[in-house]
Amino acid sequence: MYAAGLSTGPLRSAHRGGGRVHGLGRWVLVTGALVGASLALARVAAGATAPVGLVVVQPGDSLWSIAAARYPSDDTRERVDAIERLNGLSGPTIVVGESLLLPPGS
Repeated sequence: MYAAGLSTGPLRSAHRGGGRVHGLGRWVLVTGALVGASLALARVAAGATAPVGLVVVQPGDSLWSIAAARYPSDDTRERVDAIERLNGLSGPTIVVGESLLLPPGS
């Protein structure tokens, strides 16, 4: 019997360039992670407090509400300032879905 149309060679995608895009995407992801880690380490080395938490901004959240909920016994204004510094924010504007690093509690 003969098997018509069967190849013993490696399987290839009919879509050309797919591997390149996938590889490029992986490279961008890894590079972004390394840059983010480097920036976090630079902040710690510069005297900023090491983050201990992460929060994803939800609808209705503000820096004030996040700080008040996470640090109920602390001065909320000081905590808002610390969150801004840790995340490189120049003001209180945050976006739903944004991830924020949180400083350690007192």
